[in-house]
Amino acid sequence: MNRIICTSLLAVAAALAGCDQSDHTVGPQGPYDPNANLTNSAAPIELPPAIAASKAYRCKDNSLVYVDWYSDGSARVKKDRNELGTQVPPPAEGQPSPLGTAQGSSVTYEGKTCHV
Repeated sequence: MNRIICTSLLAVAAALAGCDQSDHTVGPQGPYDPNANLTNSAAPIELPPAIAASKAYRCKDNSLVYVDWYSDGSARVKKDRNELGTQVPPPAEGQPSPLGTAQGSSVTYEGKTCHV
């Protein structure tokens, strides 16, 4: 009987020793955020354009050109699938793209015409 009481007291003491006695109350607005004013006054985030199409084109000299077409009209031209490539900005309003379009079957890049 004496052993049961001692074991119970040790278990209760161990359980209470693990309790944190600090105050965990949070104000009605949540925890204090020192950057709250900066976050609230920041401009909305604009996402980058999505890839609309990725195509490989073969040129007359038997080289390959890879083009990633973006939803905003811009493109990224790569000579190898794994390289970063060169960004081609979208054409000016009402102007045709110097590269071509994602719907077309050919592109003109660095003076070469390449076809799908």
